[in-house]
Amino acid sequence: MPKMNPKKNTTNLNAQLTGSEIMWATLVGEGVETVFGYPGGAILPAYDALRKFPIHHVLVRHEQGAAHMADGFARASGKVGVCIATSGPGATNLVTGIATAMADSIPIVCITGQVSSKVLGSDAFQEIDITGITLPITKHNFLVTRAEDIAPTLRKAFQLAQDGRPGPVLVDFTKDAQQATALFDFHAAKPAPARPHPMLKAETPEMLAAIELLKTAKRPVILAGHGILQSNAMEQVRQFAERQQIPVASTLLGLGAFPASHPLSLGMMGMHGESWVNNAIQQADLLLAFGMRFDDRVTGNLASYALNAKKIHIDIDPYEINKVVKVDVALIGDLRAVLNTLLPLLPKKSDASWIREVNAMKGDESVRDIINPPDNGHLYAAHVINDLWRETNGDAIIATDVGQHQMWEAQYYKHDAPRTLVTSGGLGTMGFALPAGIGAKMAAPNKDVWIIAGDGGFQMTAAELSTAVQENLDINIAVINNGFLGMVRQWQEAFYDKNYSCSPILSPDFVKLADAHGIKGLTVTKRSEVIPAVKAARKHKGPFLINFQVEKEDGVYPMIAPGAALHEMVRRPKHDPLIETSEDE
Repeated sequence: MPKMNPKKNTTNLNAQLTGSEIMWATLVGEGVETVFGYPGGAILPAYDALRKFPIHHVLVRHEQGAAHMADGFARASGKVGVCIATSGPGATNLVTGIATAMADSIPIVCITGQVSSKVLGSDAFQEIDITGITLPITKHNFLVTRAEDIAPTLRKAFQLAQDGRPGPVLVDFTKDAQQATALFDFHAAKPAPARPHPMLKAETPEMLAAIELLKTAKRPVILAGHGILQSNAMEQVRQFAERQQIPVASTLLGLGAFPASHPLSLGMMGMHGESWVNNAIQQADLLLAFGMRFDDRVTGNLASYALNAKKIHIDIDPYEINKVVKVDVALIGDLRAVLNTLLPLLPKKSDASWIREVNAMKGDESVRDIINPPDNGHLYAAHVINDLWRETNGDAIIATDVGQHQMWEAQYYKHDAPRTLVTSGGLGTMGFALPAGIGAKMAAPNKDVWIIAGDGGFQMTAAELSTAVQENLDINIAVINNGFLGMVRQWQEAFYDKNYSCSPILSPDFVKLADAHGIKGLTVTKRSEVIPAVKAARKHKGPFLINFQVEKEDGVYPMIAPGAALHEMVRRPKHDPLIETSEDE
């Protein structure tokens, strides 16, 4: 058996290799340099062969962490993330991470070991039908029982993960397929070209209809979604907004796709979005949905959603068209390609009256309500995040967990650059932040990476602190510690008569926990301590944790109650000691 030389090209050897060697050689050929995983019996042949290949393996502490790390790697880099696990519980532990990636259209390839083909279906030790389990949460999955099928299947998996609407693909390799031998030819294993949806042409009826709507619109709004990042259409969207003088509202996952500091940027829409943004959408006469899917957290009550607006929906996935909101014009295709076709056909507009009208709403309908109040001894999460934004010059990659701190991050950390917010949107996965942040740091080692997590979600995957230490990662962790499952508590306060059933949560001393993992840390209880702590974390080489003990019963405002219209926002209670201002002072 030839031994692989990491310094040589191993992608087209035309040599007889084991299935395990073929697996790694194929990953090398696909440009993979880092994988996240955890070994076990059914995948051990692959781990035995790993030493022959120039791929760095990150040993996680739980397979869910491996899936989230691959996800964070993909979000931060735009490349395919790869995770690996053994059969049975190793494979099932990936499920939450796979579902998270599926909900947010993240390209990851998940490799699992499987029992030998001769005992499939016999309830062998650690046998599980992982392809059956993951069928609803993958773009596609494969069971491979022959060594000669490994390279073609893996190459197809990478193609499927990236083409069209991205998403997770799982490949399950039986142990005997890993141990058998076959001829390896990377180029011969190349899949047939994908068949994308036909690209729109300038003269199609849909394109002409869109142009006509744009020419006559007086109050248009662009809804900037995650698809802008997936399509790398950031420049096209900026040009479109500037040439047509259209304000831009962002979904949670669309933050960073359009610079927050741009004069046409309105901020985040939806349940916890900017109040003036939601009102602008409700008053619009034309909505341009760019790579977004009209999620329920974005629309509020559909019966009252943007009733006076015509709607143009541009999306690569035809199944998203009219799924939630009926639209007037559908332009199906890659967003960047569609905008490149559309832009030259539109005359430049100079009328900024609608933009001035929307901007005027900010003074009366502010969401910036905790930026610069007097220091009254209370520490609010918004203080922490706003100070962190200032101290990092808005240039950090932020990986968040899910809950109140996630929404405060979206409100108070202004993302100017793409791929700087790594967060679970569609599935809302607690425990996401720490492993996803590790994945993001592996993808962008020279970037300042901050993990912002609540005290609840952080405890779900806190074991990955040791992964950060083992990898000697220079990452910073901010635990927003309010002693509650914060968003649950806020809903209980608002809708369940303050019955805080099972939402108070006891936590360990996070600084001592960090120390047990070999990580330095600090506890912060005052506003004056925030910036010094952030400075200390950024100066330190290696992982650093800050335990921010914030106000226990603070809430995220504005908030749209379930079943309410987009413009029917619950504001911060008048008796609240915090002030409101639309501008950072």
